[in-house]
Order: sequence, then structure tokens, then C-alpha cells
Amino acid sequence: MAMVCLSDFEAYAKKYLPKTAWDYFAAGADDCTTRDENILAYKRIRFRPRMLRDVSVMDIRTKILGSEISFPVGIAPTGFHQLAWPDGEKSTARAARAMNTCYIASTYSTCTLEEISAAAPGGLRWFQLYIHRNRAASQQLVQRAEALGFQGLVLTADLPYTGKRRDDVRNGFRLPPHMKVKNLERAFEVCKMSLLDPSVTWNDIYWLRSLTRLPIIIKGILTREDAELAVRHGVQGIIVSNHGGRQLDEGPATIDALVEVVEAVRGRVEVYVDGGIRKGSDVLKALALGAKCVFIGRPALWGLAYRGEEGLQDVLRILQDEFRLSMALAG
Repeated sequence: MAMVCLSDFEAYAKKYLPKTAWDYFAAGADDCTTRDENILAYKRIRFRPRMLRDVSVMDIRTKILGSEISFPVGIAPTGFHQLAWPDGEKSTARAARAMNTCYIASTYSTCTLEEISAAAPGGLRWFQLYIHRNRAASQQLVQRAEALGFQGLVLTADLPYTGKRRDDVRNGFRLPPHMKVKNLERAFEVCKMSLLDPSVTWNDIYWLRSLTRLPIIIKGILTREDAELAVRHGVQGIIVSNHGGRQLDEGPATIDALVEVVEAVRGRVEVYVDGGIRKGSDVLKALALGAKCVFIGRPALWGLAYRGEEGLQDVLRILQDEFRLSMALAG
């Protein structure tokens, strides 16, 4: 069938992925209220289109932290890409480079940072970090990422513990035996308890800054108070995110939280948003409300499930075309 919008890729992935993999990617926390609200909130926002503007030429490029990308959509950090496609994160990196946009590689990748880097040399990549109880392992990851040419460090702030995703509990979700969380294999051996460090605070931003010259972007901010703290602690960017509704249920939709964060930041750092973006018009709404760029999570996985890097390029191309059309029609 013709793949004409992102929901076509979603339907394909749901039909053809193994149930446990689909459930893992689709899961939200508890009742999935926040997961679903991320999408519904966009539907409540309306444009005020202007007419008779010259839209014969449009430039949809932008810059994030000084690096130019072809349009304001990047790939959010998600784990375990080999569940969607055998080449996993290598395919994701290649698709992002081909479309000249940013890919944020997850700590929980099923390919090593070295493999991701080698798959798409010259691509714009940031590295997403969870701070673990084994601080030496986290430090080593940051330094590996910087040495490999990753250009930003994305600290996820909303996961001191993993949210309760009911289908994963029912399915007893585990990675298949042939897949590994490649970047943490040795760390897993050192630390048999939960790897995540729930004692992480704002002061750990200073620790991270002592390890690396990379700009630090903090992901998971939803309130003006935390946006202020992020700026005060010297981060270079904020991703307004609720982890795709996978952590605390009943929190705000990210597009609703974006306005509050943008107002608090007052242009001092760049603000991005993820969660619920399914159409090019959603991208335009996010930019109109103050985001510099958006990041897509689940739709990237659907693209991989469809046809690997080609499928992910298709997803990005559809969003790009829809975004350009929405800009033109809105004047």
C-alpha cells in the first residue's frame, strides 16, 4: 500500500512487529493518559492563516546549537532499535545523515557508539545519557561519545526510576538473547541492581560539565521552575519532554508545557520539544509556540520497522513535505 502519512507506518509496524516489540515501543505509563494527550493536545491548537503572502520560495532549514539541519525535525533518543530492524541504530544514523538532520543516540542502543559513528561519518549526532550508579561507566560513555565526534550531550532528567508500563509487565519484556545494550555490557556486569541513579540532582550538571566540552542539553523539563534551574545551571538547550508518556502519567502534554518553558527561558537557551508529533502541521505549531526544533521518537521506529533506513527516510521526507506545505498554506 502507498505510505502517505505517518499513521500508515504505525499501522504497518503494529501489523508486522512481534507483539512484545510493538507493545514495548507503544507503551505508556499506567493508563496511558499522558501518552495519548501528547497527540490530542496538538489537535486542539488552531492556526490563524494569512492570505496573499508570497510563498513561492520557502527556506525550511534551521540551526540547532550552531549546526545547520535541512528542516526542524530530528530523531529523539529511543532504545533498542534492533527490535525494529536488524541493523538497528546504524540504519537510524544513516537515515539522519541522508536527510541532513540530527540523531540523538540513546545510552540504551543495541549498537555501540563506535558502530553508530562508523555507519554515518560526518552526520550530526548527539548522545543521550542516563547517569548510572556506576559513575565511572557514565563518565567513560561521555568521553567515548566526545572522542567519536558526537556534538552534544543530552541528559535525560525524568527517569530516576522506570515508569510502570503495564504491557511490558504482562509480557515480561526482555531483550531477545541475541541483542545487547551494547554500550553498557561491562557496566551491567559491575552493577547487578537497578543501573539508574535516583540520587541525581541539579548539581550533577556541574559534574558533567567537568567531564566534557560538549554542550549539555537537558531532556524532560515540563515546568517554568525547572526551565529556570536549567538555565541557571548552564545548560545550552532544553528538550520539553515527558518521555513519550512512559514515565509519570497525568502530566502535561509536551506542546502545552512548551509555552511555559519558552516564556521562562526568554531566549537564553534553545528550546526543543518531543512527543505527539505526527504531521508536518504539528511541527509548524511547535515552532509557532517557540520551539527551535522538534524530535520524533515512535514514528522513527515505525519507519525502521517498515524498511530500515529507507523507511525512516520516507517518514522524515513526508514530515518535511507536510511541514513545507503547512507553512505555505498558513502564509
